[in-house]
Amino acid sequence: MKNYLWWTILFSQLAFSHDFTGHYQCEGKDSTEGAYQGEVIMNKKAEFTQEDYASYDFVLKVPGFGDYHGFAAANGLDVAIYFGLKDLKNQDYGVGIAKFEKTNKQQWKFHKFYFEPAYEGGNIGFEDCTQVK
Repeated sequence: MKNYLWWTILFSQLAFSHDFTGHYQCEGKDSTEGAYQGEVIMNKKAEFTQEDYASYDFVLKVPGFGDYHGFAAANGLDVAIYFGLKDLKNQDYGVGIAKFEKTNKQQWKFHKFYFEPAYEGGNIGFEDCTQVK
């Protein structure tokens, strides 16, 4: 009986996706614009989540640039992210790949690489974000 309970607990942990819902403070380095700070808000879409795959609404708020709305698809701790300004006249949109992990305080944090194919003739950058709530 003890083994059955242990396997049930282990399977339940493996069979369901992590929940990255929350607010994150971010520091970024953009190859065109330089260093910046921002806030990410992620909200899990339970109706589009299955086992270790999860779907999210995603917003990145960068003072002086605007709110980049998008969405994310997670497989375990790996998350693909689309983001873009609503006004696409500057073609400021892109995709990113992020790796999530827990901090010592059991908060989520992630490191993201992103690519913007059209912004300023092509652009890349990195972000490091830590969950604050």
